[in-house]
Amino acid sequence: MPENKTTLWKKIIALILGFGPGIFAIGYTIGTGSVTSMIVAGSTFNMQLLWVLLLSCFFSGLLMFVYGNYALITGETALFGFKKHLKYGKVLAIVIIVGVTFGQWNSLMGILGISSNIIYEILAVNFDGLSGYKYQTVLITAITIIIVFYFLMLVGKYTFFEKILVIFVTLMGMSFVLSLLFVQPLSIDVVKGLIPTIPDVPGGKMLVAAFVGTTMASATFLSRPLFVKGKGWTIKNLDQQKKDSITAAILIFIISGVIMAVAAGALYYDGKVVTQVLDMANTLEPVAGKWAVTIFFFGALSAGLSSIFPCLLIAPLLLADYQSGELDTNSRQFRIITGIACLVALIGPAFDANPIEIQILSQVFNVFILPLVVLGIIIMVNNKKVMKDYKTSLAVNIGLYAALFFSCVVSYAGVMAIIEKYF
Repeated sequence: MPENKTTLWKKIIALILGFGPGIFAIGYTIGTGSVTSMIVAGSTFNMQLLWVLLLSCFFSGLLMFVYGNYALITGETALFGFKKHLKYGKVLAIVIIVGVTFGQWNSLMGILGISSNIIYEILAVNFDGLSGYKYQTVLITAITIIIVFYFLMLVGKYTFFEKILVIFVTLMGMSFVLSLLFVQPLSIDVVKGLIPTIPDVPGGKMLVAAFVGTTMASATFLSRPLFVKGKGWTIKNLDQQKKDSITAAILIFIISGVIMAVAAGALYYDGKVVTQVLDMANTLEPVAGKWAVTIFFFGALSAGLSSIFPCLLIAPLLLADYQSGELDTNSRQFRIITGIACLVALIGPAFDANPIEIQILSQVFNVFILPLVVLGIIIMVNNKKVMKDYKTSLAVNIGLYAALFFSCVVSYAGVMAIIEKYF
């Protein structure tokens, strides 16, 4: 390879890895949960829920920006700020920690289940004898994955592996962009998808809530101050922080929208619906042919593995935020909490639950705590004593209150969806 091409490739990799805290938001958001939600939505409802994705990404970018600004201006993390400055801030912070951890640990069950099923499907293609031992193979694979990740967390190698896995997720996104060149939804369906409507069918409300849960995730905003501070940014980087938030939100919308569009073009028009892990491989079949399973599963597995790290990290991360301390991966607290998370992750594979259903349901749970996360930051950024000489603009406040209203509506839809499905 010529030297100039090698240098160009190194520059591209350096650009991806040096993107800023926003790349963590992308790696966090575009995981198995997002892939699953977008493919199920595209295959079931065509592009009808594109408007939900657009609003979620807009509000997600706004909240990343506001939470990042709060950290740079005050020098505090979010939950510590709630505890310190709000009358009932301690209770609010604890409720948020419990709610977000519950949602993310539920998501971890789905992620581990899908990742284990993906590995089983790849092995089953090459070893016919495994077909009668699916449960055992999936469970052993899940146990192996979670043990490996647990020990990787303990040796503090998160940063290195996160960078590697972000590249895998980027490759996954590129594979769907390539697919879109061959499998496209009708243009009129894309336009119609921007008109707010909720599918009047069983599961419609559930998927709307899941959409918001995966693209407007509370954990992304709450962890933003920690990542911004970890980057070494100060109040001098306010403009850079703003651009980083906007870019992250735009990329999340593009990648997620492309995945939905490919699923609509490849599956919806043929009446195919995704109910099992193997069904998702059909999304790339028109492009990749017999390699569809391997190519799609590699991308989805990469997305899943990149999501396991943040999900295991979220509870210790939020506690560190609350205590306003550094995340110590060698502490007893860290080992115990991540150990519990690993055991919770194994519940899905152990009971042979459908990982697609678990993943969708876990995204729905994520929206229940969202209104409190939005309300908390609205109060904080409009507190003159806390924000010093910085005044939150009218436009940002309008956006925040719109985000609060949107989150309340979606949370209500999530509650109704669960009642309709299980009661």
